[in-house]
Amino acid sequence: MWGFDQVVRSRVGGTLRQPETPQEAFAELQAGNERFVDGTPRHPNQDAGHRAAVAGEQHPFAVIVGCSDSRLAAEIIFDRGLGDLFVVRTAGHTTGPEVLGSVEYAVTVLHTPLVVVLGHDSCGAVAAAGAVAAGGLRPAGHLGAVVDAVLPSLRHAAAQGIVDPAGIIDVHIAQTVNELVGDSAVLAGEIAAGRCAVVGMSYQLNAGRVRTVAAVPRTL
Repeated sequence: MWGFDQVVRSRVGGTLRQPETPQEAFAELQAGNERFVDGTPRHPNQDAGHRAAVAGEQHPFAVIVGCSDSRLAAEIIFDRGLGDLFVVRTAGHTTGPEVLGSVEYAVTVLHTPLVVVLGHDSCGAVAAAGAVAAGGLRPAGHLGAVVDAVLPSLRHAAAQGIVDPAGIIDVHIAQTVNELVGDSAVLAGEIAAGRCAVVGMSYQLNAGRVRTVAAVPRTL
């Protein structure tokens, strides 16, 4: 897994250069999360000057495919600001054509070098899927589609003998990483070319810390 090397950033036209490689982007997110956990956030790129600087164009250095949980605000968790993160959120970080299209837009048009699948403990979507898997009724309305999208991860965890909630969450995050890469030839091509990577992270609601549970490629 990538190290915690300090990212060297230069000023171009008065604004900080965004990370340009998967390694730089990963290190920047890790550093921001450490500041958040330590209670020493810098709140970068949130001032009026930067707001004006990014009004004409955006160059986000990471795509965050995250759960919609209200406690999972990516810019806060990673101590980032305007124009830094391209965020796509669904309940249980489930994927579909719109999610895939959004990711493909970011990595091919905006040249974003890192895609992060951001899950968390005590995920309601995973819990709902677990209730259905245990014999409960499938939720009515479109919520049933969310449960349907999570159920394969639960079956995959069961096949590995994983029954603890934390382990199931990790499997679901890893499965979402695999789905993104497997369902998007565009994203797979960017990874093969070395221009992008996909990382699965799990966020601890109480501690505020993220940890890496999956990555494609495994090493760079």
